[in-house]
Amino acid sequence: MSYERVWTVRFSDSDPFGIAHYPRIVDALHETSDMFMEEIGYPFWEISQDHGFGLPLVEIDFEFESPVEAGDEVTIALTPDVGTRSVRFDYTATCDRTVAFEGYEQRVCAEHGGGGAIEVPEELRDAMAAYAEP
Repeated sequence: MSYERVWTVRFSDSDPFGIAHYPRIVDALHETSDMFMEEIGYPFWEISQDHGFGLPLVEIDFEFESPVEAGDEVTIALTPDVGTRSVRFDYTATCDRTVAFEGYEQRVCAEHGGGGAIEVPEELRDAMAAYAEP
């Protein structure tokens, strides 16, 4: 079961023709991962201070299948894929049952304060398990 949320495309998210700008789409994706991390009890803004690690973004790739426009209700699904030292968030966004865009973010698990990559803590792995592919 993926984590899902609905993003309403605002007029301010769009160009003069009413089509969403790609930077606003990327913002919506980052907001989705923020919401997901908060849902599982590991908000990005707390994990480095409270747990001593972070999940910095190291790679992002998306393909846009069909445009979304101001007023559209876009369902963004996030599915985590937890590796040994990294987490990949796979995204599929649909509007009116049509795939609008899909792609992924790759995040490395790293020590707070500039340390290198570390293994994903078991507690975080467990928190993501309910939303991961079986």
